[in-house]
Amino acid sequence: MGITARGIGLLVAAGLLLGAGFRFGYPELTLLGAAAGTALAVALVAAARRPRLLVSRQAEPDRVARGEPATMTLTVRNAGRTGAASMLATDRCGDQVVPVPVLRLRPGADTTVSYPVPTSRRGVVPVGPLRVTRRDPLGLVVLARSYGDVVPVWVHPRIHPLRAVPTGAGRSLDGRVDAVPHGSITFDSLREYVVGDELRRVHWRTSARVGELMVRENVDTSLPRIVVLLDNRALAHPVRVGGVADSFESACEAAASVVTAAVREDLPVVLLFVAAEDTSAGSGDRGTGGGSGDVVAGDGSGTGPVGPLDRLAAVALTGEGTLEAAAARLRRDRLGDTLVVLTGPGATGDLGHVGALRGAYPSVVVGIFGAAEPTPPGAAGLVVVDAADGAAFAAEWDGVRRW
Repeated sequence: MGITARGIGLLVAAGLLLGAGFRFGYPELTLLGAAAGTALAVALVAAARRPRLLVSRQAEPDRVARGEPATMTLTVRNAGRTGAASMLATDRCGDQVVPVPVLRLRPGADTTVSYPVPTSRRGVVPVGPLRVTRRDPLGLVVLARSYGDVVPVWVHPRIHPLRAVPTGAGRSLDGRVDAVPHGSITFDSLREYVVGDELRRVHWRTSARVGELMVRENVDTSLPRIVVLLDNRALAHPVRVGGVADSFESACEAAASVVTAAVREDLPVVLLFVAAEDTSAGSGDRGTGGGSGDVVAGDGSGTGPVGPLDRLAAVALTGEGTLEAAAARLRRDRLGDTLVVLTGPGATGDLGHVGALRGAYPSVVVGIFGAAEPTPPGAAGLVVVDAADGAAFAAEWDGVRRW
């Protein structure tokens, strides 16, 4: 709640009039001062009365690719029973303020307004809450309140179609195995029996030796498991224009394209980030970044609570984390057989850490975006794709023959 300049002037005048009236014995001045104070008190009561408003909003759609249209529909209903609600309202959509027509909204009536959501930049666009401002009839007091929740609109990176998808390398003694509809089964490890396990999977020789039932664990060795590592460190993307690192945006587009291509082929895929979790939201790169230990597996459609594309929409540049530490975790966990590392020109000196992963990951592909000069052939023994943007990466990716 705040007092307007007119209200402050009236308050000062009321004090002077009351002081002069009592000091010099002028009842007329005292009466005028009391009237001014009463008007200010009535204005405070009138502005403090909280209107009963029901606010609902619907984003259509709530997940879009960068540049695609999205519309927010806002409905405000006066749930009060008496008196029309005299107020001014604005809705916040990202960095924009949208006026909402709710002046003199009668009891039981509602008003609906639709407006476009800005999707020109990747990120999570928060829409809301509705800010309602009430003033008294004399304009002495103003009071602002918030109604409704904040609804996010996820602006995903652009997805470029990829025709080539890694076929993977089998972990069995047979070596490389082509993808087949149902895969093949290979022994992986032993574990203790639990209720519900099939008895035909019990390894009786080991069970007799240890004194309890042990069950064989099998794995599918023909289907590749793709690991996408996105370098979201600020030092890897040093060049920024208007607060936006174009190389990082291109890397996000490439990551979204690889994840979507893997999901289309019904292949397992995980999405990792180099830098540690960061909840700060900047003007250039909004949202949160996932730690390098975070494994995000999903259908890639972004329809779940937090799918891979949602993570790519929300990830931001941060200064924490090193590529060496991320590579050490990848070597320890061995999450797949095809590793795709996407980084910027600031990380070309760290490619040796990625090259050391070739023993743990049979296929390693590195995408470097925005480099001033092409990476020397055979750098660190890796397949390196130099690209200016996501579209150029997709074109180069389809030309890679060594997986």
